[in-house]
Amino acid sequence: MANPNQEIKYTKLFINNEFVDAKSKKTFVTINPATGKKIADIAEGDKADVDLAVEAAKKAFARGSEWRNMDATTRTRLMNKLADLIDRDSNIMANLEALDNGKTYVAAKGDVYFTAKLFRYYAGYADKIHGNTIPVDGNFFSFTRKEPIGVVGQILPWNYPALMAAFKWAPVLATGCVSVLKPAEQTPLTALYIAALSKEAGFPPGVLNVVTGFGPTAGGAISSHPDIRKVAFTGSTEVGKLIMEAAAKSNLKKVSLELGGKSPLVVFDDVDLDEAVPLAQEAVFTNHGQICCAGSRTFVQEKIYDEFVKRSVALAKQRKVGNQFNADTKQGPQVDKDTFDKIITYIDYGKKDGAKLEVGGKRVGTEGFFVEPTVFSNVTDDMRIAKDEIFGPVQSIIKFKTIDEVIERSNNTNYGLASGVLTKNIDNALTFANAVEAGTVWVNCFNATAVNTPFGGYKESGFGRELGEEGLSSYLETKSVSIKLPCRN
Repeated sequence: MANPNQEIKYTKLFINNEFVDAKSKKTFVTINPATGKKIADIAEGDKADVDLAVEAAKKAFARGSEWRNMDATTRTRLMNKLADLIDRDSNIMANLEALDNGKTYVAAKGDVYFTAKLFRYYAGYADKIHGNTIPVDGNFFSFTRKEPIGVVGQILPWNYPALMAAFKWAPVLATGCVSVLKPAEQTPLTALYIAALSKEAGFPPGVLNVVTGFGPTAGGAISSHPDIRKVAFTGSTEVGKLIMEAAAKSNLKKVSLELGGKSPLVVFDDVDLDEAVPLAQEAVFTNHGQICCAGSRTFVQEKIYDEFVKRSVALAKQRKVGNQFNADTKQGPQVDKDTFDKIITYIDYGKKDGAKLEVGGKRVGTEGFFVEPTVFSNVTDDMRIAKDEIFGPVQSIIKFKTIDEVIERSNNTNYGLASGVLTKNIDNALTFANAVEAGTVWVNCFNATAVNTPFGGYKESGFGRELGEEGLSSYLETKSVSIKLPCRN
């Protein structure tokens, strides 16, 4: 049941299976973005706390430890137990997610469902990670081993807090690694809750650790720590570059990055507008526009452009904005004031640069960080709203003529996270899918992410993949072993 007064149990760092204060005793405030008011004071970890967490993780990963000696099938059992506990407490977690992030309770409940599903998916891989035998020349027997990389650092974004924790932790547990994780300072509550559940599930101390705090301090300490062998980050391209720099200067740790996007959604004139208009709008407005793969460049073929805009405006006007716990709310608040201010700034850019503001563009109410669903028409590729990631409920509708033109324009960006095409013409669909420079292509759908489908970006949208079998690879080392034989058989 939706409950905006959900009890907050966990506000401290989680290190070595215990909740502890930060060494400095400092705290910071996490707020409800619907009101701007404090939810709780959270322990503010920094380098000293990251050092403690890394030591706990190293001990858990040490040769001969309980975790290192644990059978893969036992890891599977523990991961499934954790998923069961998440399902058991799904209402609590959804309340925490909605309260802390501002997403609707209904959306948060869906996120928690997929969080448990992701742990179950990777639980099935724990005893299926294996190498190969290799027919080398000479009297040798050669084979490969897939081994856990060891201590990993993981830094989360605020837009899908619980689900992103599962993106990071599930492959860690399946491969036998250990983790020091920093949730976003805006949304620490669900990562701490899952950490508590991991202890209840029976994971040994030090396997999963959570250091809450800020990016430049706690996040910086993770990125530059000499005993962390891999860092995974989801967030902005700008911060991703800083993490790569820190990783290179410290110990050349592995890095995987899922970064920003400015994804095209191409709508050809053979579509059914009754289906295409709401699909295109949901591609942008889902999660209040706070999604890295949002189809925020809506390319519409010229024959249907005017009618598409007209229908998009009417649909945006119907979108209910309000408190995230109300059953009829479709869009809650943006996550914080900085995000709210950025969105309003870009709406102003759109007007100044000559786009036509069809609907929205203003604050909703006087409390919290609510933005009207906003639609721009007459957008051109050189405008800031067409080039930069806004991360809010702002749809830019752009006109195109031909498939070759729209492919070139779709690829004319530094980003390459996702893309979509809506058409009844299979030739156009396949041509676009093969030519677009993006890690994901959705045909006649959008945001159709699945736990078993790899997800990640091209160009400045990052590298490495999460989800699916490929999501395991960056947590594994490949070791080659060759043995001299007395003779060939």
